Amino acid sequence: MNDESMTLIEEEVLRWPGTTSETGRFNAVFFRYGKRTIGHIHRDGMADLPVTKEMREGLLSEGRARQHRAGSKGYVSYPIEEREDVSAVLEILGSNYARAREAAEGVAERRAASRGEEDET
Repeated sequence: MNDESMTLIEEEVLRWPGTTSETGRFNAVFFRYGKRTIGHIHRDGMADLPVTKEMREGLLSEGRARQHRAGSKGYVSYPIEEREDVSAVLEILGSNYARAREAAEGVAERRAASRGEEDET
């Protein structure tokens, strides 16, 4: 992956409300929504992406991704070699972002409901 691909991914993800990035181990940039990691990309051209079991099976069976190179079962490794790979990685990151937002909103709703019950007592 070239620096242009890395920059495209990073700039797009950071446009999404609530996302942050930080440099991590193994020359990687981690993307987060709140405390939840939505994925990370390494300067060597590999994206490591947390995915649902269904997503993982589909990506692997289609040959779009590989088993996570460190063996993490909840992740896939996706090589970024062509322009189309940038789009595919952004699609997966976008799905992870949506799941992270939904989870955070659910937590916020439960907290608000809990506070409402406390106020009534």
